[in-house]
Amino acid sequence: MSDELPAAESAAAAELAEGAPAYDLAELAGDQPVAVVERGGVRYTLLGTAHVSKSSAATVTRLIESGRFDAVAIELDAGRYRSLADPDAYSKMDLFKVLREGKAGMLAVNLALSAFQQRMAEQFGVEPGAEMKAAMQAAKAANLPLLLIDRDIGVTLRRVYANVPWWQRLTLFGGLLASAFSNEKISEEEVEALKEGDLLESTFSEFASKSERIYVPLIKERDDYMVARLVQQAGGHREVLAVMGAGHLKGVTAGLAAADQDVRSATSRLEQVPPPSKVVKALPWAIVALILLGFVIGFLRSPDIGLRLLTDWTLIHMVLSAVGAIAALAHPLTVLVAAVASPFTALNPLIGVGFVAAGTELWLKRPSVGDFQALRHDVTTWRGWWRNRAARVLLVFILTTVGSASGTYIAGFRIFGRLFGAG
Repeated sequence: MSDELPAAESAAAAELAEGAPAYDLAELAGDQPVAVVERGGVRYTLLGTAHVSKSSAATVTRLIESGRFDAVAIELDAGRYRSLADPDAYSKMDLFKVLREGKAGMLAVNLALSAFQQRMAEQFGVEPGAEMKAAMQAAKAANLPLLLIDRDIGVTLRRVYANVPWWQRLTLFGGLLASAFSNEKISEEEVEALKEGDLLESTFSEFASKSERIYVPLIKERDDYMVARLVQQAGGHREVLAVMGAGHLKGVTAGLAAADQDVRSATSRLEQVPPPSKVVKALPWAIVALILLGFVIGFLRSPDIGLRLLTDWTLIHMVLSAVGAIAALAHPLTVLVAAVASPFTALNPLIGVGFVAAGTELWLKRPSVGDFQALRHDVTTWRGWWRNRAARVLLVFILTTVGSASGTYIAGFRIFGRLFGAG
């Protein structure tokens, strides 16, 4: 969307403040894309920002300080808000609780996303989330309520995960790693160009045509969610400034301009995490049952065959899990624990070797406050993941889990190969 407002929105902009001419809004917004929509007696001024733009933060502050708004909404969920509001949030994290609750993988993904944002911000000399911090600070200074309108990032990632086939999940994970650690430079002109509506529309249209399964939960659903949250939280306000990434401007504008909808049911529906299918839930137990059946068949044939199958299972798991721990530069005792635990945890889908190994590493090499404080920066480089003790615990979890999972399939094929004449 260009700086020139469509006719319907220009009329609303003309009444942004009593007696204020329409060009005042464009003057305040500068080069940032902006839209104005009126709904239910509330006028929403939507400001599109580039998250690494040097001018976005200044524009946000300028608009809030204009005194035209009685509330400020930002494209953040509660978790990301706390992270921005409290620079020491990571240092207060209970890493063992993260492991116990099975959130280590999600934390690693969040750190990879943070690494990408941090790398881009450092390239352009802009603090990550600067425009959101500016909105938070200016709203506080003006004593304005702050509305958090984005969906929890964990819910979004889980809905993306559930919406794509397994092979595309691997592609997504690989792409995330590549974007986090790529050395490719992006010109500031390219970033600034992302504020042009036509370019955004064509970019997202191309994205949707290639992978609509990803586009819908990642972009479209969040547009709908932010519309619902804006309408939900706007009660008692007349002029709301909503600060969001420029990529969401078109969708949120269209959503607010559309006919009324049940916003409560919309947010409830979009916050649901699809449960895994019965097949996916049953698969680990089915694999364990097949492996145990293989052992039974082997021992029924002869004790020697049964012992050979048990030896194959044990050695393959011990070696691959130990290799994973070594690759993570884990403590020698952690390597030993991973090797010993893996053959047993692989037969119990309720507990993985990653939890056991990472818990051991956390106990042996407890991260310091400095490790947590440096975590956001350290994860921007490959070396930083191994140097930082907190990040290394996550590496131990991931690499030993991968080693054990690989061991299950390799040993499984080995067992049935021996039973049915392939080895």
